[in-house]
Amino acid sequence: MSRQTSKTGKVLLLIGRVALAGIFIFAAYAKMKPQSGGEWSLGQLRVSLAMFAMQVDSYQLLSPSMVSFVSRTLPPFELFLGLWLLSGVLLPLSGLITTLLLGGFFSVMVRSYRMGLEINCGCFGPGERLGPLTLLRDGSLLALAIAVTVGAFWMYRKRAESGEAPAVSDVAMRPAS
Repeated sequence: MSRQTSKTGKVLLLIGRVALAGIFIFAAYAKMKPQSGGEWSLGQLRVSLAMFAMQVDSYQLLSPSMVSFVSRTLPPFELFLGLWLLSGVLLPLSGLITTLLLGGFFSVMVRSYRMGLEINCGCFGPGERLGPLTLLRDGSLLALAIAVTVGAFWMYRKRAESGEAPAVSDVAMRPAS
């Protein structure tokens, strides 16, 4: 592999992971921000997460206790995942988790759309209807996540084959000796 190809691959991987990180951080923010435009507080956070719970429940997939669990844990997890992607630490693993999460989101959205549910997708907070454009957007995000994951594993493999010392971002992904 030429140096130019390797450099281009690294740049594309960086752009992809930073884009996914920004999307996850924004999605978490949109779900947790004060609904009335007021000050951040624990009470406002509870209201925002309750609004998100209604969107989760509209998919008609989970029991009430699971809706509550998902609505309280998903936004903080999205924030964590966005920051993890941004850091580049263990990128193959964070990319894989991102791909699996987006694959799950996309599957649920396709199912709901095919059932004819007229609901808000809940992707970026309240008010976004589930439709062909949201499916196209989320399908594109899934494709990007797959590309980042494949690229991260490929770069790690190339480093290992060349005998190059692993980057800090993938030390824990090194095969055991």
